[in-house]
Amino acid sequence: MRSLEPKLASAAVTASALVLLAAYLRIRPALIRPPSDTAPKPPARSPRWRLPLEEGVLPPRHPYPLDLLPGGRDVETPYGFLRVYEWGSEDGQKVLLLHGIGTPCPALGEMARELVERGYRVMLFDFFGRGYSDAPTDLPYDARLYVTQIHLALASSPLAWSGANAFHLIGYSLGGAVAASFARYHPHAVRSLVLVTPGGLIRSHHVSRTSRLLYSEGVLPEPLLRRLVRRRLEPRPSSPPSGGGGTGDGGQASSEFDDAVIDPSRPGLRVADLMEWQLRRHPGFVPAYRSTLRHTPIYDQGDAEWKPLRGILAARRQKGAVGEGSKLPGLTGGRICFVLGETDSISVPEEIGEDAKRVLGDEAVVIEVVKGAGHEVGITRGRDVAGLAVEFWMSSEQAT
Repeated sequence: MRSLEPKLASAAVTASALVLLAAYLRIRPALIRPPSDTAPKPPARSPRWRLPLEEGVLPPRHPYPLDLLPGGRDVETPYGFLRVYEWGSEDGQKVLLLHGIGTPCPALGEMARELVERGYRVMLFDFFGRGYSDAPTDLPYDARLYVTQIHLALASSPLAWSGANAFHLIGYSLGGAVAASFARYHPHAVRSLVLVTPGGLIRSHHVSRTSRLLYSEGVLPEPLLRRLVRRRLEPRPSSPPSGGGGTGDGGQASSEFDDAVIDPSRPGLRVADLMEWQLRRHPGFVPAYRSTLRHTPIYDQGDAEWKPLRGILAARRQKGAVGEGSKLPGLTGGRICFVLGETDSISVPEEIGEDAKRVLGDEAVVIEVVKGAGHEVGITRGRDVAGLAVEFWMSSEQAT
C-alpha cells in the first residue's frame, strides 16, 4: 500500500496541473487581449459639427460665428478636432495667446487685433472642450494635455513656429498657468512670457468648501456633480457672485466678468453669452471644466510647478551664460511680465506679486497693474494689455 502513495500523489499533481493548464488556456485570450475599455474613446464633438458647412449662415446674434476672428481653421488631431485662428504679417514676430478656463479664444480677440495692427503675427486656439474644439473624454485635463495642445496648434501653421526664440507667449488666467508650464519645459522656444491675471499662483484660500466638493472625485455620484457644476456655471449677471468662468472660487467670478464685452465690434456679445452657449451646445464643456480644476496646476503651485523657472530665468540674466559672446535662447532678459487687474479678487495683485517674487526672484519679475480693472482685464482691456506686453518686449530686447 505504501508503494502506491507516491504514485497517487504524482497523479494528483498531474491532474492539478492539467486543471490549471485548462483554466489558463480558457482565460488566455482575455490575458493577452487588452480590455475593451482601454481603447481610446471618441471625443465629445464641439458645436462646430452641428453647423451648416457654409460659413456666414448663422443668425446675426449668434455668440460665436466662425468668422468672428480671421484665419480660422479646423485641425484634426488624435484628441479630436482643434479650432485655430492665425493672421497678421507673415514677416512679423509671432505671438501665441492662451485664453482662460471658461471662455474660448475670441475672449482675447481685442488683444490679438491690437497686436496685428502693430505688425505682429498672432495665433489663438480654443482649448479642448471649449468653443469649437472637441473634448477628449478619456484623459485628465492636466498640464500635459494643454502643453500637447499647444504643440498641435503650432504644428498646424504653414509658417515656422518652432526653434529658438520662436514666439512670444501671452497667457490669460488658466492660460497663464499653462503658459508657465510650457515655458518651463521649452524655455528656448519662448521669446518672452507675459502672464495676465494668471492661475498657478492663486492661493487656495480663495476656494470655498462648496467648490472643493463640486470639483472633487469619488465623493458624490458623477452625474449629480455634473448637474450641480452646470447649474453653478450658469451666468447670473444680476447676482454679485456669478459663474462666469474665472479661475477663482471653482469657476465663480464677479458680475463684471459675466458682463464683460467680448468683441468691441459687437457690443452686445458678453462673456455670459459665450458661457451660456457652451453650456447648451458643447457636451464636453462641463467635463472639461471640471477636469481642469481637478488636474491643472491652478492653486498654490509656486513651489511645485514654477520654481524650476527661477534657475532658467537666472541663467538668462547672466552675461555669456553659454560662452563668451553668446547667450541662452528664449525668455529674453530672464524676466517674466505679470499684468494684473487692480480690483481682481481672484488673482489678487498683492498676493500674485509677493508669491511670484518669492518663487522666481525679485529680478525675474515685472509687475504691471491696470487701474480700474478686475479679472476680466485680459478681455475688456485687451489693447492696454497688448501695449504693456510690447513695452516689456522692447525693454527686454534692449537689456540684452
